Order: sequence, then C-alpha cells, then structure tokens
Amino acid sequence: MAAQPKVEARPRKWLIPITLVLLEEESSHGYELMERMVEEFGFEQIHPGSVYRTLRQMERQGLCQSEWDTSSAKGGPARRMYSITGAGEAYLEAWAQAWKQYQQLMDEFTRVYRGPPRSSG
Repeated sequence: MAAQPKVEARPRKWLIPITLVLLEEESSHGYELMERMVEEFGFEQIHPGSVYRTLRQMERQGLCQSEWDTSSAKGGPARRMYSITGAGEAYLEAWAQAWKQYQQLMDEFTRVYRGPPRSSG
C-alpha cells in the first residue's frame, strides 16, 4: 500500500494579514495579538519570535507603527503597543481582494473536482 502524499493546501504568509485585521479592530501588544490569533483564528501554535519578527518587518514596511506603553498594570515593564497605519489598511484591502479571487478559484476547483462523474469514452 502506497503512503499517502503529504499535501499542504493552505496559503502561506497568513501572519501579516491576520495581524493587520486584528490591529484594525484595536491596537494591541504582541502577546495580546498572539492570544487573539489562537482564540479567534484557531492557530494551534504561535511562535513568539515569528510574531515579533513579523511586527518589526511590518513596521519597516510602514504597515503598522508602535510606541512604548508605560501604563502597564502593577508597574510592569513597558511594552510596545502596535497599531495599523493607512498603508496597512490599504495592504489589508488589497489582500482581501486577492483572497476573494483565490477563494473563487478554490470554489471552482471544488465544484469541478466533486462534479458529476465523467464518461470514459
């Protein structure tokens, strides 16, 4: 019996648009973003290093901005508070439009794949 091939059929690079959609709802700290990714999007594992690298990359690209939040409860350390920028909102809108096209492609694939059996002759 042949082994089942391992196929990953989900788009890559979800972290930027998901982070932006969360920041569009409200400004957040990195740790809060990770918690929301798990709760709202069902991520099983989030590597903090990946999230913080992505946030720094997004900031360099002008998609988000951050400032130090020194109002932490119980006198804890200052944390960076991230918020979406106008460029981030434009990126998110373009990504959503591209996703709609991709979703239509996947819907058509599913329709054809699960369509009526074809005659063989």
